[in-house]
Amino acid sequence: MSRNKFPPKPKYDPDTGPVYLYGLHTVRAALDNPHRVKKALLATPNGLNRLKEGGDIGKVKVTETNPKELDRLLGGEAVHQGVALEVDPVSRFGLDDIGDLKLVVVLDQLTDPHNVGAILRTACAFGADAVITTARHSPRETGVMAKAASGALDLVPMIEVRNLGDTLEKLKQRGMLVLGFDSEAEAPLRPRTDRTPLAVVMGAEGKGLRQRTRELCDEMVRLDMPGPLKSLNVSNAAAIALFAATAGWSS
Repeated sequence: MSRNKFPPKPKYDPDTGPVYLYGLHTVRAALDNPHRVKKALLATPNGLNRLKEGGDIGKVKVTETNPKELDRLLGGEAVHQGVALEVDPVSRFGLDDIGDLKLVVVLDQLTDPHNVGAILRTACAFGADAVITTARHSPRETGVMAKAASGALDLVPMIEVRNLGDTLEKLKQRGMLVLGFDSEAEAPLRPRTDRTPLAVVMGAEGKGLRQRTRELCDEMVRLDMPGPLKSLNVSNAAAIALFAATAGWSS
């Protein structure tokens, strides 16, 4: 392992600078992804040992560092656990790259990396075949997104599309029912008992689904909440939606 300290750099900007993934689960998933380009691994001795407990790190260049230097690079709020991996952004798939589609999550202009990462994690947990985002008004891959996804960024294919309307039409042509979520929808969400392939469509917080997106949904449903708070963070809403949407699949 190189004993060179990480060289001083200007304050790191995750929106324009290199892509750094951090945290043991996130970095481990990236190392295990054969399609991910790994450029450099920055690790404390303890962080590197813990990372190796989960498997081989491959031929990636390793530079020894310390927690203070990682804090300076990534920001004091980053829970890096002593490891950071510089990578190229994950390869984005096209819709035709995914064969049999049973469950996909469609994000209509969600821009918050925390929410997108959390939804990726949920989508992975429910066995989604892909997460679809728009080319515009969607977040750049960052360590924040990857950390929120807890490794799912390297496990669930992400499809980036330029025209969401055309994509929803293609999903229908492939036999999927397009289920949109909106707080003003007439029908409440009910656990589904059939096994119809589903595209679950979530809108951005605040503005929700765009009008054209709503028009293309086969069904629109709302989440009914009996408590005093009538809205949820979109990532929490997505978890409830996926649970209800797939309720009948294991029976």
